[in-house]
Amino acid sequence: MSRDLTQLLADWLAAGGVRIGQIAVRRVPEGLELRHLEDAERSDLQTHTRPEDARVLANLDASGEFRPLKTSSNLVRGWRLVLADAAALRLALDYFYPAMLGVWNSHTRGELVPVPLRETLGRQTGMYRVTQKITDAQARMLIDGFCAGCLKCRLWDGQTPRAAGGEMPLLSQEACNLLVAKAREVVKGGTE
Repeated sequence: MSRDLTQLLADWLAAGGVRIGQIAVRRVPEGLELRHLEDAERSDLQTHTRPEDARVLANLDASGEFRPLKTSSNLVRGWRLVLADAAALRLALDYFYPAMLGVWNSHTRGELVPVPLRETLGRQTGMYRVTQKITDAQARMLIDGFCAGCLKCRLWDGQTPRAAGGEMPLLSQEACNLLVAKAREVVKGGTE
């Protein structure tokens, strides 16, 4: 199996790929069109044509606030991005969902190894070493609450990805740094 992510995308499209995260992908006469899933039927969308435009679209939510986690479920709406080919699509998707194509490729190749939360916390040093003291109950409440707004399938938490209906799943093999920071707050604050 190839590690060429552009070819991987081309193959995914040819096999009926139509969705990644909150983005719908479809063929149009100009090439490929991306838009927010919830804008599928709209005709009043602002058109963008450069893969780099995805960076601007991915950075802010509808209220203009910065999106530190690109896989959060608050991608701005009201746009369509028309791209020439799979190479441009790859670049745009790397702006929308950084590294997710490579992670998905590693998963499909059987090379992606999930890292349990306790192992991730066990590597923390300095001011984050305290996260190792989080109880299982605190960790579960934190994961269920904090991670609920993320579109990634948490392989490290035992979830199984679904790739039905032409969807490319967003995968998380390890707890993110934002969750680790929240775990520190929970332990330091003694709250759940």
